[in-house]
Amino acid sequence: MGTPESKLDPAASAASRPLATTITLRQPYLLFLGDASHSSRAKTALGIRDWAPETCAAQLRLPGCAVDLGLPDLTPAEAAGKGIGSLLIGIAPIGGQFSDSWLPTLFAAVEAGLDIVSGLHAKLGDVPGLAEAARARGVRLIDVRNPPPGLPVGSGRKRSGKRLLTVGTDCALGKKYTALALAKALRAQGVAADFRATGQTGIMIAGTGLPLDAVISDFTAGAAECLSPDAAAGHWDIVEGQGSLYHPAYAGVTLGLVHGSQPDAMVLCHEPGRDHIWGYPDYPTPSLKTAIEDYERAARLTNPKARVVGIAFNTSMLDDAQRAQLFADTERELGLPCFDPIKSPLDAVVRNILAL
Repeated sequence: MGTPESKLDPAASAASRPLATTITLRQPYLLFLGDASHSSRAKTALGIRDWAPETCAAQLRLPGCAVDLGLPDLTPAEAAGKGIGSLLIGIAPIGGQFSDSWLPTLFAAVEAGLDIVSGLHAKLGDVPGLAEAARARGVRLIDVRNPPPGLPVGSGRKRSGKRLLTVGTDCALGKKYTALALAKALRAQGVAADFRATGQTGIMIAGTGLPLDAVISDFTAGAAECLSPDAAAGHWDIVEGQGSLYHPAYAGVTLGLVHGSQPDAMVLCHEPGRDHIWGYPDYPTPSLKTAIEDYERAARLTNPKARVVGIAFNTSMLDDAQRAQLFADTERELGLPCFDPIKSPLDAVVRNILAL
């Protein structure tokens, strides 16, 4: 019996067989917000609305939902009548499980003829009776958080092309938005650049990617290598970050992604005023200086030249004067360009990237 490729030659495997989850979804979407109590729980819906607005037709909220996307509120039957193709689960509860309160909506969506798209850890087919109902109605249940088979272990071999990874002091503070904005800014300057999605929302936006937090830990670095294989010398892969080195639950996926993506550049993402890991009050967020040092130390295991080239702030809670003062103070302290990927120019950080 032959030796599996991932065991025989992991370096060749990761370089020669780019693997990713590619999805084709029936658009437009009815974005399901459930009873989300805070926008941080609805980051999937918010990300798709902000980066693929043409796909978002309506929202569906349960009683008690505190999030409003500014879209029409429709039932599944109303949505189907308006030509909407899929109910997309736009919320991400801790643990990634379906709430019992959602089940009537899921069955109503199937009955109305909508596909259901989910990026949760739990699988739609595990909801009792839902798969049978979908088959009978002729609709699809699509789980985005399914890594492809055959992922290798990490090789540590330096690949051709350039890579940037967004990293953070915590979760849910702008790593995906920053990566999307940087890829767009680089392309606007004529640079060959691709956004590489590593989470369910990014995959739904890009149509392809690899859900790193659903990969067995031994293969996380190898999965990151597959996601960003050998490329032309001037090509940039902008890799969406996951988790944080400082997160007591999710640091493992972060470290594997740092090692496997082998970034030439990193952009550190932070939300001013967040002094502890969200949901973990006993775990303080690090200073920006400490985070820069720690991420560079971790990344230099597989790329000795890795460096942080800018700071991305989520300044949604600051006014223009506060934002300008934050940027000026931080740039003076750290000597790195600061920006908000939604609210400010990216010219200075792009210059730093292209100087590498």
